[in-house]
Amino acid sequence: MQNAFKLRILASDKVFYEGDCESIIIPTSKGQYGLLANHCNMLGAIIPGVLKVKLPAKDSQIASVSSGLFIMENNELLILIDSIELPEEIDINRAKLAAEEAQEKLLNKLSKHEYYSNQVRLAKAINRLKVKTTFSKD
Repeated sequence: MQNAFKLRILASDKVFYEGDCESIIIPTSKGQYGLLANHCNMLGAIIPGVLKVKLPAKDSQIASVSSGLFIMENNELLILIDSIELPEEIDINRAKLAAEEAQEKLLNKLSKHEYYSNQVRLAKAINRLKVKTTFSKD
């Protein structure tokens, strides 16, 4: 029995990672969900949050993710995500501005679609700020 599985993380604008993985923790609407090698086949939704990946012979890596989905099948995990950023890639001023804009728009009278869209934008911005301030080395 092997202790690693194949992982592919594809963002809307880039291939973030392809290779072996020992474990991963994914943010879902029901909380953090961990996957190890030989996990049963499944699929699920990803919400904005912190993704934690343990690669073979390396320290755990943390990233900020937005919404997406994951599919685990035959010891291979595919993650399709709108966006993913390492803490050092996050521009804190841009994240603060995005959070402020989303909060301001939520205070205005909006259609349901606009309201939910701004809720998602706010959650993404707050998550980026959390990852940057908690896990950044700079």
